[in-house]
Amino acid sequence: MTKRSRETLFNPTWEEMVESDPLLAFSFYLSGRVNVLLDLGDDIVALLDEGFAADCAYADKIERASTIMWLWTLGAFEVVRTICQASSCFSPSAQTKFKSLKKSLSMARMPAAKMEIPGKKAPVSSDRSPDGWDVDGKDLLVGDPMALPHISARTLLKEFGDVFASLSKADVLGRHENSYSGSHS
Repeated sequence: MTKRSRETLFNPTWEEMVESDPLLAFSFYLSGRVNVLLDLGDDIVALLDEGFAADCAYADKIERASTIMWLWTLGAFEVVRTICQASSCFSPSAQTKFKSLKKSLSMARMPAAKMEIPGKKAPVSSDRSPDGWDVDGKDLLVGDPMALPHISARTLLKEFGDVFASLSKADVLGRHENSYSGSHS
């Protein structure tokens, strides 16, 4: 290994870092929070896989996945809300993806966080399960499990991951702080 390649491996330049994680160009802090959410998503999927074993369900693992999913939903919504609020810092195609993701997250978040039916000033039942179980799909139905269409935890986690994985350096037009002043440099 040459000295330069070792330096690059252990000491990447800002350009190299942004190439691999474009959200850094918007916010170092928010990029870190997204990485935490992606890791938690992996943990949730692993718990669901273990909890819905081939011949029986392990309620403790599914319950843990449910609890983490609730917290994940709150955090993911806040991250995406912040990005949508600073929409001028992102390309039109990225804005479209984030708006769609925000809508999906909102459908899961409203019944869980505000205990309201999404889009209405009406309560969800206080005597409900926090989520439903899709045993065949090894999945949780999040938000209001009594509402249709059901919201798959796995699908929501995948959509979040896909949107952030699709982000390119060219999609980030400015820093978070600059979204308040209208400047993007």
